[in-house]
Amino acid sequence: MPDLVADSVTPAAESRWWRRLALSFVSANSYGLVLLLVTVTYVVSVSVTETRADSIVLTVQLATVWLILRTSHARRGVRRVADVVLCLAAAVAVASFFVTKPGAQLGGIFAVCCLLYLIAPFSIVRHLILRRDIDTETLLGAVAAYLLIGMFFAFAYKAAGEFGSVPFYGSAGHGTLSQDLFFSFVTMTTVGYGNLVPAANPGQTFAVLEAVTGQLFLVVAVGKIISTLPGRGERPGS
Repeated sequence: MPDLVADSVTPAAESRWWRRLALSFVSANSYGLVLLLVTVTYVVSVSVTETRADSIVLTVQLATVWLILRTSHARRGVRRVADVVLCLAAAVAVASFFVTKPGAQLGGIFAVCCLLYLIAPFSIVRHLILRRDIDTETLLGAVAAYLLIGMFFAFAYKAAGEFGSVPFYGSAGHGTLSQDLFFSFVTMTTVGYGNLVPAANPGQTFAVLEAVTGQLFLVVAVGKIISTLPGRGERPGS
């Protein structure tokens, strides 16, 4: 008899779960939409090739961080700091359209990107800790925060490469934003292909810090959330 009850509940429960997941990607106050914008930012970042197009990446980031702070109910002080950074980012994005020669302005753009993606994941993690329920929104928020951390380090690598006196990857050159994103997520997941390696500090120190941060986040945050989600045929809270 218990098996029959579980079987009868499972299809409806799964239907509700998929419906909530689908709605989360179109809701204005959902981490599903945040995750979608983070994905769009990644696609734009690896697609643009011209120097002036970097301002497009920054513009997408402005919208993403603004939505994150709204969704995660960031504190007033955090929002004030973020407002200053967002205004600075907007000014950099506008100014970059009128700069004809690549140079130090690229380092400034990516430094602002770092600030934006340093504020966003902390705000999400704080909100998730304060949430009592472990549900689909919590999982989506954790995944979004994880991706934001990876992109933060990617922009940190790019900024370090622009301000550095030697090519960031040594004989492989300064690297493109696409390569920095690739190296960042390879480092964070500790895959370690070895085809791209920072030639000096601070890139080497950033890589070590990212590897440790990524593993701790996966083990402690995402692992805990997934293990807490109700399994097949189980009711939430049972």
